[in-house]
Amino acid sequence: MTDTTETAGSRPGSCTPALDIRPATVREPIGFATVRGDRTGAEADRLRTAVADVRLEVFVGEQAVPLIQEIDARDDAPTTVHLLARGADGTPLGAGRILMEPEHPDQVHLGRLAVRRLARGTGLGARVVAALEQAALRYSGRSGVEVILSAQEQAMGFYQRCGYRVLDGHRYLDAGIWHQDMARTVTTVTTTADGPS
Repeated sequence: MTDTTETAGSRPGSCTPALDIRPATVREPIGFATVRGDRTGAEADRLRTAVADVRLEVFVGEQAVPLIQEIDARDDAPTTVHLLARGADGTPLGAGRILMEPEHPDQVHLGRLAVRRLARGTGLGARVVAALEQAALRYSGRSGVEVILSAQEQAMGFYQRCGYRVLDGHRYLDAGIWHQDMARTVTTVTTTADGPS
């Protein structure tokens, strides 16, 4: 893959920060790391910063989601699990998060799935979804969970290929983008060489 450099500047009149995206390439093998939202320490901070960088590049820089809507209080909750996909050279390539609901221990919410433009079309998105599902099982401590997500309509075909079904067909706007709810039940924890850690 070729190196790409993008700079997404602030929009006039907005509170969106200028993003300085470093050149990067996709280098196999891809590694996955997870961290709880309330975890402290240097490594946890580095991982959460890399996750935020990916999310800001994709959602704020590319999709014009307001920063105040993208980064929220759930990011630091003890019931949140962040996942980062990194290339062999350590380059952050994709991210996502799982929100666990203590009042519904058999359900989790998958969200903030983002893959950098340079890694799209490589199959990384499906690998991030699978890694998030496995993390949901591990962190929930259950043998099965229903994974629910709010899918951008333009991404629904991708989620269907990952095994998700549309829940009720109700459309709604989130950050100015049309969404529908989808779900999938996950029951098996797998371990692979490049699985979540």
